[in-house]
This record gives sequence, structure tokens and C-alpha cells, in this order.
Amino acid sequence: MLVILGFLMVATFMALIMTKRLTPLLALIIVPTAFGLFAGAGLGIGDMVMDAVKDMSSTAALLMFAIIYFGLMIDVGLFDKLVTLIVKVAGHDPAKVVVGTMILTALISLDGDGSTTFIVVTAALLPVYQRLGLSPVVLTCVAGLTNGTLNIVPWGGPTARAAAALKVDASDIFVPMLPSLGIGLLVVFLFAVMLGRSERRRLAIADPERWGRGASGSTRRGGSPSAGGTSPQHDGGKLALLERAEAVSSTEAVAGGLADTALDPNRPTLRPKLFWFNLALTVAIMVLLVVDIVPLPYLFMVGGAIALVVNFPKISDQAKMVASHSSSVIAVVSMVLAAAVLTGVLSGTGMVDAMSAWLVDVIPASMGPYMAVITGLISIPATFFMSNDAFYFGILPVLTEAGAHFGIPAVDMARASITGQPVHMQSPLVPAILLLVSLAGVDLGDHHKKVLWRALVVALVMLVVGVVVGAIAIG
Repeated sequence: MLVILGFLMVATFMALIMTKRLTPLLALIIVPTAFGLFAGAGLGIGDMVMDAVKDMSSTAALLMFAIIYFGLMIDVGLFDKLVTLIVKVAGHDPAKVVVGTMILTALISLDGDGSTTFIVVTAALLPVYQRLGLSPVVLTCVAGLTNGTLNIVPWGGPTARAAAALKVDASDIFVPMLPSLGIGLLVVFLFAVMLGRSERRRLAIADPERWGRGASGSTRRGGSPSAGGTSPQHDGGKLALLERAEAVSSTEAVAGGLADTALDPNRPTLRPKLFWFNLALTVAIMVLLVVDIVPLPYLFMVGGAIALVVNFPKISDQAKMVASHSSSVIAVVSMVLAAAVLTGVLSGTGMVDAMSAWLVDVIPASMGPYMAVITGLISIPATFFMSNDAFYFGILPVLTEAGAHFGIPAVDMARASITGQPVHMQSPLVPAILLLVSLAGVDLGDHHKKVLWRALVVALVMLVVGVVVGAIAIG
């Protein structure tokens, strides 16, 4: 009975959020509560949930302060100089522009918000793509691929969900996966180089200095306007940002959050005189994150506090900056805390034990030691066809409990489960990718044709590297 109830609860949860009958937040609370009461939990269901909330408190704290920190760094202009530099260095060379797209996306993706990342990238670089005659599908491919690979950062969605669902520390999942992330980004970089060179050949530009005789037939030198743009190339990234910012303004209602001011060169939150301080602080936090000598939630608490005090000495300004990111914080942290209802009911009623025992019976013993690898392979199509919430809160706990019978630690299962994110990020179920293709004026089908097989390669490479370095166990 518990097996049937468990799978029925997971199926109901997934069906409700995939058909948009309920938001994931409400589904995480209502569905397990109903099934838990039906399973006989009674008033004890409250204790089950609160025990799970305690286990998830560190993950919630990490997400809250990491979102505030990186949102603050965007507000004060830490990445603005980088955008201008990339556009300036790329110049007229399509290959450099495409590689610059990858680099810019990677750095902006550190804030963990795909929508903000894609707005910044398209606002900065789409005018350059149009000016040079580059295909915007290349932009969406590189940006989507890079953001999907970096989607495993511990303050991002999947790692936080895996940590919450399995009651493990997010840093324990992420830090051992750094080699996989590094190699994955290297593969993305190579794809960007190949795509850039392909575009260069398509435009018959072997030498950027000969761009004036390129395939598009437009004059690119001198002061004449270029096709697909209204300003000369040498106006640099700042003018491109201003041009695209006007076009992006129509998406504010969709993007929300930081997007409406992320590219405004006149925003009052800019702190150009503190650029080097903010850069040093961010680098220091990244180093401490890698060496893992300080708990990540506390690291971002201290980093956020220092950044606020230095950049905004007035108490009223500090309060405004924290409040400006409240919607992003509430959306993510509330999801993690609501997940305690599902995980608490699954474990407290014994459903997850019964479901895993059933899986152990049906999985051949010879495949048991490879449960982590199997989970990684399952995550690739599963997270494309269903939301992260459905997979990490519904499927992963069951697979993990089954893996435990074969000696596979829960943290290894969590690491394997996040390797499918490069493919997940391209799913039409992900609002951020729909925003990206909309801003770039690209058909989703054209985007998928170019990006999906590359995303699959990156996901498989990350899984293999995780096994090779021992982050993903073979029992």
C-alpha cells in the first residue's frame, strides 16, 4: 500500500505542476499533506515536516544570502566593465564575439538567475550579432549551454533541490563536482570556438581587417551604419548596451527582479570607485568556496554584510538594497522550505523506504553498483521532460534510497543527478530559456536543433568526469 501511495503521490505532484494546475510551491505543500493524512500520519505529520525543515535550514540560508550577494554585485556594476571590455575586445571578429558570449554568460550566471543572465547577455551582445550578421541562434546556443552547465552552483536550483530532497549539505554536493564543472565549461568553450569559426567562414571573413569586403556586402569600416544596427562598431559596448536596454524594457513584466535596472548605465546603485574592492571581495568568496573551510551559508552572510556596509553606508540604503531582492529570495527560499513537506512525509510515513525496497527488487543485482551512474543518465531526459521540482523532490529520493541498498551514498546520487542540467536548461518548461529565445528573436525549434546534441555531450562528459575523479561512486 505504501508503495502505491508513494508513487501515486509523486505522480500527482508531477502532473499538477506540469499541467500548471498548481504552482510547485502549493503542490509541495498540499499534495504530500493530503497523501500523508491518508497514509495514517495523523497529527504526527507536523513533527515529520518540522524535522525536515531543520535539515533544510542551511540550504535555505545559503540561497538567501547568495542571491542577495550576487544581486548586489550586479547592482553596483561589478560586471558592467566586463561587458564593455568583451564587446571592445571582440571587435569585428565573429569568433571572438561568440567566445565572448560564452565568457560573459559564465560570469553573469554566477548570480544563479537564468532570466537575469540572459537579459544581460542579449542586451549587451545581440546588437553586435546583428551588426556583424551573425546568427542569433548561435547566441542562444552558447548562452543556454553555458548557463545550463553552470546551473549546478550550490545557490542555483538543482543543487539546492538535491540537497533539500536528500538532506545533505549543498557544498558537499558541489565542491567534489568542480572538476566536472571545469571540464564541462572547457567543452562549452570548444563548442563556442567552433561555432565562432563556423560563423566566420559563413561570412567569408578570414581576417577581421577585411570585414568591409565580407559576405554581407555592408561597409563595416569608417563611420557608416551597419546592417542590423544603427551605430558604428567603434562606439563600443556602452552604446550597444544603451541601444539594447531600450528593446529589453518591454520584457520587464516578464523578467522582473533585477532585470529592469541591470543594464542602466545611470542607475543610482552604481559604485565605480569601489569596483576593485567588490572584485577582490568576490574573488575571495570564490576561493573560500572552493577550499571549503567555511560553511557556505555563513560565507555569503559575511560577504553580503561586508558588501552592503562598504557600498551603502547609510542604513536606509542598506534596507532598500535588501528589499530590492526580496522577491527573488522569497521565491527560492519558500520553495526549499515547502519541499520539507514532501520529503518529511515521504520519509516519516515510510513511503520512501517501501518504494526503494520495491525498486531494489526490480533492479537486477548486477546493475545495483551503478545506481549513481544510472541516476545521472536518467536525469538527462527526465529533467528535460519534467521540472526540476518534479525530478529532485519526486524521483531522486526514491532512486537514492534504492542506491543505499547497494552501498551508494546519498551525496553521490545527488552529484550524479545534477549532471543533466545542460540539457534541462534547454527545456521548454524552463521560463528563462523561453525568455532568451524571445529576446533574441529565435525559434525554439531552431535553438533545439543547434543546442540539444551539444548539451547532451556536455552532460555526459560531466558524468564521466565525476566517475573518474571519484565524486560519483560505483559501489
